Amino acid sequence: MSANGSPSGKQPTATYDSPFLKACRREPVPHTPVWFMRQAGRSLPEYRKVREGVGMLESCMRPELVTEITLQPVRRHGVDAAIYFSDIVVPLKAIGVDLDIKPGVGPVVERPIRTRADLAQLRDLTPEDVPYITEAIGLLTAELGSTPLIGFAGAPFTLASYLVEGGPSRTYENAKAMMYGDPELWADLLDRLADITAAFLKVQIEAGASAVQLFDSWAGALAPADYRRSVMAASAKVFRAVEGYGVPRIHFGVGTGELLGLMGEAGADVVGVDWRVPLDEAARRVGPGKALQGNLDPTVLFASREAVETKTREVLEAAAGLEGHIFNLGHGVMPATDPDALTRLVEYVHEQSAR
Repeated sequence: MSANGSPSGKQPTATYDSPFLKACRREPVPHTPVWFMRQAGRSLPEYRKVREGVGMLESCMRPELVTEITLQPVRRHGVDAAIYFSDIVVPLKAIGVDLDIKPGVGPVVERPIRTRADLAQLRDLTPEDVPYITEAIGLLTAELGSTPLIGFAGAPFTLASYLVEGGPSRTYENAKAMMYGDPELWADLLDRLADITAAFLKVQIEAGASAVQLFDSWAGALAPADYRRSVMAASAKVFRAVEGYGVPRIHFGVGTGELLGLMGEAGADVVGVDWRVPLDEAARRVGPGKALQGNLDPTVLFASREAVETKTREVLEAAAGLEGHIFNLGHGVMPATDPDALTRLVEYVHEQSAR
């Protein structure tokens, strides 16, 4: 049986009729569900307190700490879904890739992948590599009850970019050089990462995650033709691998307005939209049969309460005709965001969208 109820007609679990999962399935909801990317993170003083002196990767491998951090925004904000606290490079670290997350920089890879021989760093991931994931999700689902837990992973393109560049990049020159100059090596790299990512998501679903989100954070650097030719097949492979579980699959990227249709075509049930494209226009680009997620500009939360409410109404109005809508920011919560602004935003969306 899948984590949010099996399509074969078996009895659903406690989360099946939650507003979040109903919206993912494009069913009527009592109110528009809300959650925020990076809702468990640096904007919360309680997060900073429990993370004090603990490195990012280490914190992702401590089940009790992961549980506490994941639950913090649910308690504080009353969001309609929890997002599992982790990092997109965790599966790479778990299979032995020599990397670290450096404060103020991000993931840094000791030996970037530049040749075919470098692919040897990427072995298959097994559940035994990430026992802390299974333990943490077990603890979380017991605490969350009817609130769904979203599992997540980095998409093959974004992971490949980190691995080839050796760290964060604004230009992706090494990754794109491989994509254009050695398409066979590039395809093999993404295919291997698709298998690792799918295995990582399967562990989360089998442990009890009710939905999964694939973050292709860097896909906005690609032209649509390059995405279709060199990236889409790997993301589609990930989505196919978890299709049989019957859990909603969300696909999100930043700066991906020109890719929205292709990202939906890759196999997502829900397409995440950043703040650059209004949701009604995003729906036209994605086409029928998909729910949308988004898309308040995260910087709006630094404005006055009245301005936040005005911009929020604009998002809700643009979403009025959608088959399914999950309210979110167009990217992650920024570290300096006032947590009370997020709490008020959840209340306001629930109030304005009550059916």
